[in-house]
Amino acid sequence: MSTPTRTAFAFALAAFLAGAMHTAGAADGGDPVRGQHLAYTCLGCHAIEGYKNVYPTYSVPKLGGQHAEYIATALRGYRSGDRSHGTMHAHAASLTDQEIADIAAYLGGDAIKPAETPPAATPPEAAQVCVACHGVDGVGVLPEYPTLAGQHVDYLERALEEYKSGARKNPIMAGFVTMLGPDDIKTLATYYGSQRPSLETVKKRTSRFSAR
Repeated sequence: MSTPTRTAFAFALAAFLAGAMHTAGAADGGDPVRGQHLAYTCLGCHAIEGYKNVYPTYSVPKLGGQHAEYIATALRGYRSGDRSHGTMHAHAASLTDQEIADIAAYLGGDAIKPAETPPAATPPEAAQVCVACHGVDGVGVLPEYPTLAGQHVDYLERALEEYKSGARKNPIMAGFVTMLGPDDIKTLATYYGSQRPSLETVKKRTSRFSAR
């Protein structure tokens, strides 16, 4: 994707986001205590360091430190079929919005904050548009936007490929990924996967929970 094309898309995205910020609603408040009881099946994958999706093979995403609002959005997408994944759809299909919010509050825990100092590495050219939502250091600028910092590189590649193929439906991402080639996808995934502070594999909590 050429620099002028990326710049034009970045301006269009910024204009869209300026309006979307006024209309995007936060997820219903979630209770992490209730979420712990509801999320027992989630921990079979998301609480195991290095766990892989079997076919196709890629790392199960890190959720510790992720925005709870984004996790809730993702679960609703799996429930509706806007995200194509048989196992995730089966888990989410029977969940209510409140149950999803509770699970998201538990899995995300304390959302990570942007780094105190800017990243030493310069964002790649392909990230010109990404920073509008995901920040220079990969921390989502709004709770509705996912944090990418420290996420598994192969998972980030898979997510971008699914947005490009239509297996994940999102109007913002759909417009962006059409302009990405395979090398762009690898470059973006590698850059954001290397950022710190980092998302982590979910840790099983037994006592203290953060208010979300």
